[in-house]
Amino acid sequence: MSSKDRRRVDLGGVRAELPEPAARLVDDYERHLALERGLSEHTVRAYVGDAVSLLGFLHGVDPAVDTGTNSHAVTSDATASDGGAHESNPVRSASERRQSLEGLDLPCLRAWLAGLRGSGASRTTVARRVAAARTFTAWARRQGLLDNDPGARLVAPRTQRALPAVLKAGELEEVLLASASGASEREPSALRDHAVLELLYATGVRVSELCGLDVGDIEFGRRVARVIGKGDKERVVPFGVPAERAVRDWLDSGRPSIVRAARKPGNGALFLGIRGGRLDPRTVRRLVHDAIRSVPQVTDLGPHGLRHSAATHLLEGGADLRTVQELLGHATLATTQLYTHVTVERLKTIHDQAHPRAR
Repeated sequence: MSSKDRRRVDLGGVRAELPEPAARLVDDYERHLALERGLSEHTVRAYVGDAVSLLGFLHGVDPAVDTGTNSHAVTSDATASDGGAHESNPVRSASERRQSLEGLDLPCLRAWLAGLRGSGASRTTVARRVAAARTFTAWARRQGLLDNDPGARLVAPRTQRALPAVLKAGELEEVLLASASGASEREPSALRDHAVLELLYATGVRVSELCGLDVGDIEFGRRVARVIGKGDKERVVPFGVPAERAVRDWLDSGRPSIVRAARKPGNGALFLGIRGGRLDPRTVRRLVHDAIRSVPQVTDLGPHGLRHSAATHLLEGGADLRTVQELLGHATLATTQLYTHVTVERLKTIHDQAHPRAR
């Protein structure tokens, strides 16, 4: 099996092949992440996928592989209720769960990660898996399923954080002008797409945050949006006149047309899909890529690229790091500081090109 094929193993199938006690253990872990810790659907999916990969390796169901593009199939309906399936013998079940983790020690974790590295995973992916393994083993130890926590002694490889790709302000201006030209036809989806682009760039919000916005979260009087970010933390982000104009056009002309056609008047989401449901992040990613590709000689980026660009342009315009941290909803200033490297690199490039004694 090639490294590319290994990265695309369907972990949903691995989960289905786990021994029953291990499968129930995964169900419990999934409920813990979703209901007790309140993590996002995306985060739960990633953590559960890593746990399934680890348990599959432990039980010989599947070698250590990257969850890859099919990891979406790994989650179940275990979080639909608090109780899950009733078990006739809870004592026996607890004992079986404990037995299902026999052999999960530090050498096992290292062997799992070694297989992952052997499949061609990046240092960043391995580091993320280390963090996921630590979370899982710490939970298992608290549940009394492990005598000690082997993940606590697991060392993650150092990652080299790559500079985020960004567009120049002039390039983004071209993208938005092209989008505005399409919206001038007043077709509902074009009005929506233009409003999405303007708001993403104006606020620097994450795509999940944008899709989670309701109509009532927009305050046109102050030109701000109330956003629910990671960890259910709320923050208020401002936006400018172009974004206000685009969102108003969408609400006045585009959204009502879609609501009438879909006959779903009760949906309070700010942005809707063509069938009247809340706009899906995958649709946002597609429309952003399409909009940027429509402008010749502009680097193709997705929604996160617009977020990077917004942060970089704020810093280049004189905004301080603390302000940008607050706007982006970063938990730590260290994450925001990454963008300073982008601006420094640009300054160096301009210096090399413009200063007579740069070379």
